Amino acid sequence: MTTLNIGAAVAARDGAYRKIAWRLMPFLMLCYLCAYLDRVNVGFAKLQMMDDLSLSETVYGLGAGIFFLGYFLFEVPSNLILHRVGARRWIARIMITWGLISGAFAFVETAWQFYLLRFLLGVAEAGLAPGLLLYLTYWFPAHRRARMTVLWFVAIPLSGMIGGPLSGWIMETFAGSHGWAGWQWMFMLEAIPTILMGFVVLLVLKDRVEQASWLDEGEKSMVRAELDEDNQQKSHHGTIKEFVADKRLWTLAAIYFCVVMGQYALTFWLPTLVRNAGIREPLHIGLLTSLPYLCAIVFMLMAGRSSDRHRERRWHLIVPMVLGMAGLTMATLLGHSVTLSLFFLCLAAAGILSASSLFWMLPTNLLGGVSAAAGIAAVNCLANLAGFFSPWLIGSITTLTGSPASGMYFIAAVLLLGALCVLRIRAADVNR
Repeated sequence: MTTLNIGAAVAARDGAYRKIAWRLMPFLMLCYLCAYLDRVNVGFAKLQMMDDLSLSETVYGLGAGIFFLGYFLFEVPSNLILHRVGARRWIARIMITWGLISGAFAFVETAWQFYLLRFLLGVAEAGLAPGLLLYLTYWFPAHRRARMTVLWFVAIPLSGMIGGPLSGWIMETFAGSHGWAGWQWMFMLEAIPTILMGFVVLLVLKDRVEQASWLDEGEKSMVRAELDEDNQQKSHHGTIKEFVADKRLWTLAAIYFCVVMGQYALTFWLPTLVRNAGIREPLHIGLLTSLPYLCAIVFMLMAGRSSDRHRERRWHLIVPMVLGMAGLTMATLLGHSVTLSLFFLCLAAAGILSASSLFWMLPTNLLGGVSAAAGIAAVNCLANLAGFFSPWLIGSITTLTGSPASGMYFIAAVLLLGALCVLRIRAADVNR
């Protein structure tokens, strides 16, 4: 084949994936953005809700964490159902039920109601993140997936950037309107986009490459061939026993557990850390919390591009985890200074959220087929138990000591431990 023909083939291949990216990624980002608003807003609701309902920091921490018990129990079954019935119908179901339950938080009056709805929210949301991760493996081979995964995960810090100021604005503007508190209006209004996007999913999403009307037959064949070749390099477990016995799955779960501990320490406690630095108005807190998320977006895009360019996965995960550890530690130590605290919170957010997205290059490069559906869900499900322990632990420590500092130092140590665990994964298994 001549250089000209090779160049034409590469251009055609790049063009096909560009079509897929432009068709799918903005939509997937919007879905996750709408959904993730329902995670960000509970941290802002805390600023008013706890006082209005006379709930302690421990109650908030436990309630924030109970979400992940429901998530844990239904994660693997949800992803297996998605693999069987198709992404379109199942993701739509997840988003619609999730949005309805999120809106119901406006009617919470007791701690037990808060606990129950947080648990049901976890049940409803179970399967969304691993489902979308699995969905990306249906469209992109391994060497193109880091940028796409990071691009989708940008929705997390973007939701923080948008959700922070939006939540603060709603809580200030609508407070007292029609007898409702600001936090009640926030839960109700921010649930609407998620419900609407659930119905849009049914109209827009395609389950497989073969259904993509925006690709011609040659492009479909080319993409399908690359995906089939990519899947041949992955592990496929024949039995449940083989699946459970695979030590790599448990190592992956341990690594992501550490990442998630940091992620939810940031998600649930960032508004509180900013307030502790001396900022009092909800809108001002919301605007300042958007800065760490903005920094995270820039760093995530750079890290994802670098990971794909060099086809290197381990050190592109380790370095962000270490940065997250350093950022959380220094932000806590210098919490008396708004400027210094914000600077290191930006570093923490950039590191932790980049690690949260780049981690998924490990399991999606290792596993294929049903093993991928079950494995991604199992890793996400086990690791997201950290979403229970992280807010509960920090809430308990805050109630006991009057400060979240000790809890943040513990989270920083966990991130360092997770970074060391990454070295247990063989580079040859994931670097492609």
